Amino acid sequence: MDMLALLTFFFGKASTDARIGIAHIGLYASLLQMWSEQGMDGPIKAYAAQVMICAKISSCATYHKLIRDLAAYGIIEYRPSFFKDTASEIFILSH
Repeated sequence: MDMLALLTFFFGKASTDARIGIAHIGLYASLLQMWSEQGMDGPIKAYAAQVMICAKISSCATYHKLIRDLAAYGIIEYRPSFFKDTASEIFILSH
């Protein structure tokens, strides 16, 4: 998967889905950046606090709502970790 194809897929969905707002776009862009930094291989392994800093999200409740929204809309697959010392896994979907 290349970054351009992922962005084309995402913005195609965002342009036709009124539920996707600017905060979702910012979170998705941050996830792509983190995935790129991790070598674009496999899932993104990240803690909520890391993603929140990158996406400029200050509220845990907002972060969790947005990440669950992106998963519900079929843009990502989110596998939360319920352990402090284990990062969550986030898969970027392309279909």
